[in-house]
Amino acid sequence: MAIKKSELYSSLWASCDELRGGMDASQYKDYVLTMLFVKYISDKYAGDKYAPIFIPEGASFADMVALVGKDTIGDDINKKILNPLKEENKLSDFPDFNDPSKLGSGKEMVDTLSKLILIFNKPELDFSKNKAEGDDILGDAYEFLMRHFATESGKSKGQFYTPAEVSKVLAKIIGINDANSTAQTTAYDPTCGSGSLLLKVADEAEKEISLYGQEKETATAGLARMNMILHNKPSGTIWADNTLAKPRWEEDGKLKTFDYCVANPPFSLKNWGNGVDAQNDIYRRFQDFGTPPDKNGDYAFLLHIIKSLKSTGKGAIILPHGVLFRGNAESEIRKNIIKKGLIKGIIGLPANLFYGTGIPACIIVIDKENAHTRKGIFMVDAGKGFAKDGNKNRLRDQDIHKIVDVFNNQIPVPKYSRMVPIAEIADPKNDYNLNIPRYIDSQETEDIQDILAHLKGGIPNADIVKLNTYWKVYPTLKNALFKPITNSIYSELAVEASQLKNTIFTHPEFLSFTNDLKTVFENWKTRTTIQLKNLEAGCRPKEVIHTTAEALLHTYDNRALIDQYDVYQHLMTYWSETMQDDIYVLATDGWKAGNEVNRLAKESKNSKKETVRKDVEGLDGLEGRLIPPHLLIAHYFAKEQNAIDDLNAKKEAGQATKTELEEEHGAEGGLFGNLDKINKAEVTKLLKEKKIEKAPKEELAVCETYLKLLEQDSKINADLKITLKALEKNVIAKYPTLTETEIKTLVVEHKWMQVLDVAITTEMERVSQGLTQRITELANRYANPMPQLKSVVELLEEKVNAHLAKMGLVWN
Repeated sequence: MAIKKSELYSSLWASCDELRGGMDASQYKDYVLTMLFVKYISDKYAGDKYAPIFIPEGASFADMVALVGKDTIGDDINKKILNPLKEENKLSDFPDFNDPSKLGSGKEMVDTLSKLILIFNKPELDFSKNKAEGDDILGDAYEFLMRHFATESGKSKGQFYTPAEVSKVLAKIIGINDANSTAQTTAYDPTCGSGSLLLKVADEAEKEISLYGQEKETATAGLARMNMILHNKPSGTIWADNTLAKPRWEEDGKLKTFDYCVANPPFSLKNWGNGVDAQNDIYRRFQDFGTPPDKNGDYAFLLHIIKSLKSTGKGAIILPHGVLFRGNAESEIRKNIIKKGLIKGIIGLPANLFYGTGIPACIIVIDKENAHTRKGIFMVDAGKGFAKDGNKNRLRDQDIHKIVDVFNNQIPVPKYSRMVPIAEIADPKNDYNLNIPRYIDSQETEDIQDILAHLKGGIPNADIVKLNTYWKVYPTLKNALFKPITNSIYSELAVEASQLKNTIFTHPEFLSFTNDLKTVFENWKTRTTIQLKNLEAGCRPKEVIHTTAEALLHTYDNRALIDQYDVYQHLMTYWSETMQDDIYVLATDGWKAGNEVNRLAKESKNSKKETVRKDVEGLDGLEGRLIPPHLLIAHYFAKEQNAIDDLNAKKEAGQATKTELEEEHGAEGGLFGNLDKINKAEVTKLLKEKKIEKAPKEELAVCETYLKLLEQDSKINADLKITLKALEKNVIAKYPTLTETEIKTLVVEHKWMQVLDVAITTEMERVSQGLTQRITELANRYANPMPQLKSVVELLEEKVNAHLAKMGLVWN
């Protein structure tokens, strides 16, 4: 049985992290990712004489497994496995597997390396059988591990990895796609890190293009080379050296130029000029623009990219926000770049996205092809769209999609995006300052209180007008909710405040709009259900979710009130949590996987989490590979489940009564007050004593009732055990008998679509409730004007003074 994609990732990370010991994550990653690399190429290419990677005899992962437990394991890995792989394939240096300072010495090294090898030798981690066509599961696993290592590495050492979400944005906004790409198309990253940006660009091209990367850190360049291979891009060329001082890619003494360039260079690099004669730069990168300051390399990298682009080239670079507004030499460079029309757009990103820094960054998009006709720069303020992810922020799928849609289609969105004319940027009041808040006011509108309304009463018409987004959809609803106050700029509620929600939710226009949204979703659900039921083994999961999600997104095109990107995110969240694993299972084994059920293994108490996995749904840890047991039970064993529910209800009622008796009689002075513990033995003993004492019948009844409740609880537990065991047996027997049609119905209609139906219905309700909440807020805010409050205070004052007078007191 192939392992699920999410289980593959988490098991790799948990196992590897457990072996890390005291080694820094930025160093340990090299060992884990090398092991992943050797395992992958062995599974995929061993014995294939036409493979892009040649595996010498004796240098496969199987040969590495043979070294487990040997005293010379570290030295043997270096000499017998890694060195031959490196020499035959012209790879970068691998980490030293015989380094006692990192891996320990003697038995400690033998144990650590042996366990690490065995992690990747598990039968369920046969990578060759876990790759759906067109979906690089192992490449994605590499990205997963890189993200975790970057998170663990801290600010100073996490710069080898650009978050995949940001890489995806860059790749999608530079304009590369299947239609404009050929085998001759070139893409370049001068600070490629582990290569994720380049790979995302290749994904957008959807065909084999030429990839070029340069990375200063040798070890990181090695990771990039491995990453290329793991993502089926073995022709990608990575060079290890300083890009600014010693650029690798030249043609006739000039910098080689490329169709596309992307980069996430180290922010504000202080020593960028080491080895660079900026004033006499042989590549003329700074000519016509200006020389970047010695202690800040941001513009050095930007100008390198500009010089490395063809006359029709497109590029994008991630830089700190400071490049948009800093003065002195950088101000002059920025002005010259703008005057030449090279900047197509700027996208402001949220803070704390990157692993090397917490400061906010921006994406500067370069377009040489249209520079001479450029009249404006398109700006996007995307700083508020993100989700918290541990101690970092992360772009959600909806944030990525919105940024890309808005930027590529140049869509002006209030408080989010606009085309800023070059004339406005060049105006003396702005003086070529590109700071986004100068041009896009993304601040939330202040909710201003109306003093006169507080004094005289009434809801300001200005606040009602601000709800025009709703009134365009419900044009007559406003008159049903408000009535104007004569000769005034204020209105009052036309219904009781308590009837607001009912008035809105039963209004014909509201019902019509809600039903229309439901119909839209039902139509999408009907079409998508048919498509998903037609999936077969060999389907491409990433294509499936792309097609499905895009159809849902565009179902809500131009729909008032509801945000289509919020709807889209519900599907993408469910994809990430559940549906992705299911589709990968289908891609591997087809619908027959719905006949499979497992008993989950309990986690060891000695594991890092020190927890034992609880029983799933009361059936001793049963897990259906595609169909969860509760779904099977709901459709085929509802009677048995109802019986279990009844027993549980009786159990809970009995326990509640028992708790009441303990609380009522367990206090000091109570019937159970002197007992060491309130349990069967103690209460039985007490009952005998009370009978001997001939205590009141009420006391005897309490004891007898308590004991009966305990007896009842024991009997219910016994009945539950028997009933659950019988249900479990029936459930296990049912799975293999399910037909393909039944499996499709359960999975598509009752698992996937049911969850999405609830999520999107909730989204529609949230939008609808927004109007009710705002009107209620306004009504409550101005419900008690000052004269009314004054009258209430005066009345209360009179009552207090009257009470004081009766007591013989006078309040002056």
